[in-house]
Amino acid sequence: MSDYLLDSGVLIRHLRDQRGYPELTNRLMDEADVYISAMTRLEIVCASKERERRDTFDLLDSLETISMTSAIADRAGEFIRSWRERGITLGDADAIIAASALHNALILVTTNARHFPMPELVVLQADEQGHLTQVVR
Repeated sequence: MSDYLLDSGVLIRHLRDQRGYPELTNRLMDEADVYISAMTRLEIVCASKERERRDTFDLLDSLETISMTSAIADRAGEFIRSWRERGITLGDADAIIAASALHNALILVTTNARHFPMPELVVLQADEQGHLTQVVR
């Protein structure tokens, strides 16, 4: 069994109590260790509304945050550079999240699989109801 890295979209839907998402995150936490990248934590904190702060930090603190290391930064930079050479622009945050998942051998759970084109990355796409499908490239 592998562990998981959750992307921002999954956490936002959980915090906004979108149907299926609290159950999805709870199920993943029951199955395995669940992580977020430092970049995801930053995205969630800066997007949180004042009325959501307590629930936001309760959720974030229940997950292990992967710190940015030089190895993760280098790999993210290489992703951005190599995909740009192919005519595809990757966002900095997405590159850091992908590099964090790969560096720690984690399965990425996201609502935006198209942001993560790396064939070496195992990606689970969450749909509108929080059901997961493995992305095949």
